[in-house]
Amino acid sequence: MSRNERVTGVIDGDTFETASRKHPVRLANVDAPERGEKGYGASKAKLIKLIGGRDVTIRPVARDKYGRTVARVRVGEISVNSEMRR
Repeated sequence: MSRNERVTGVIDGDTFETASRKHPVRLANVDAPERGEKGYGASKAKLIKLIGGRDVTIRPVARDKYGRTVARVRVGEISVNSEMRR
């Protein structure tokens, strides 16, 4: 089931927070660099530009070992997952 939510923070290039969720949301099929790894800043900046402070549609596909929802995410008609894999 899809749900619209407001993004309140971006952790890195594949994980973000919303006001209504206890745990962050992780983008399905996206593996962005972690803090300290090459490309971290650019990846995080790209995700901020796409979804920072915006309403997104979250379609959960799984839950990871950290309790995060793993999801397909859209902002308007744009697939955030597809954009972040480019």
